Amino acid sequence: MTDNKSMDDLSDLLSPQAVQAALVVPNKKALFQQLAGVAAKLVDGEARVIVERLVERERLGSTGFGGGVAIPHGKIEGLDRVVGLFARLANPIDFAAIDDLPVDLVFLLLSPVDAGVEHLKALARVSRRMRDKAFVAKLRGAGSDDALYALFAAGEARHAA
Repeated sequence: MTDNKSMDDLSDLLSPQAVQAALVVPNKKALFQQLAGVAAKLVDGEARVIVERLVERERLGSTGFGGGVAIPHGKIEGLDRVVGLFARLANPIDFAAIDDLPVDLVFLLLSPVDAGVEHLKALARVSRRMRDKAFVAKLRGAGSDDALYALFAAGEARHAA
């Protein structure tokens, strides 16, 4: 990542295909299965392995950090970079979050097995972004996958239109 790139810009982690505006899932297990299915296509991996890593991490403690936001994450064999997926859920689900509130915004992070510092930096960037109440409100109000992606890619840049 170059220094002139905004810390708010997460387009190096997310691709337009990795954003979903109205994912319908009944629970955390189904959420992980859905996201793993999308992630597996993006990284040419196995959905089953991705689900296993997410569940293993979740056993250490919920990645729901409050305010309706969760950042599930895991390390996956064969990845060459940190990859993110974002989903806004059509209906909030129980996530055993730290504040016991249901989760409706999920930013999944997958990292190479040997990406220690890189993984932590990506987690910190996503966490900082997802703690920004104004940004989170914009995510909840965005009407489409493209609008969501634009929010992540633009950082705080304003639309020219």
